Amino acid sequence: MKFEFNHFNFNVQDLERSIKWYEAVLGLKEVKRNVAKDGRYIIVFLGDGVTDFRLELTWLRDHPEPYDLGEQEFHLAMVVEDYEAAYDHHKALDAIIYDNQAMNLYFLEDPDGYWIEILSKYR
Repeated sequence: MKFEFNHFNFNVQDLERSIKWYEAVLGLKEVKRNVAKDGRYIIVFLGDGVTDFRLELTWLRDHPEPYDLGEQEFHLAMVVEDYEAAYDHHKALDAIIYDNQAMNLYFLEDPDGYWIEILSKYR
């Protein structure tokens, strides 16, 4: 029996704001959308156009307060071929919240407070 990664979920408060952020900051695009008939949730899957892995953004109508993200010990990690260009892009957007040049990695924070780690593909 073999298991493969499929997707990772973040619950978000403002779905359209989050979709715009992930497209502008990471180049992710919407690939699928599920809307509840009664309007209680919307689920949007974002893809990188390279792998089959998806980021699932879930909006819940009846959850108006911010989500409890614990102590930020969990995060989504992404790799990029041109690390320096990505770093410059994110620095210009003022999106970097933690920078560890010694380890050649940095973190971004999305509009809901989730952390995204950026690593060089050739690390």
